[in-house]
Amino acid sequence: MTNFTPFDTADYLDNEETITAYLTAALDDPDPDTFLAAVKTVARARGMTQLAKDSGLGRESLYKALSPGAKPRYETVMKVVRALGVNLHAEIRHT
Repeated sequence: MTNFTPFDTADYLDNEETITAYLTAALDDPDPDTFLAAVKTVARARGMTQLAKDSGLGRESLYKALSPGAKPRYETVMKVVRALGVNLHAEIRHT
């Protein structure tokens, strides 16, 4: 019998370039839960306890805000994103 280790994306988010590409791809998905899940994965990769401290949010609040189906406030999302050291920007899409 072969034993497999469960795949965890957070294990591969070990540099800024990979994190940037991952979050950019998540933003391209029209489902807002995709972006929240990606932010949560980056948060786990960086350390949820440290993120809670850096964002000024409690760990439980952080997990709740980044759960599937959650509707976190814009302010909460921005606190988390900034605490992760991520800058979001807009650009005109050329079709």
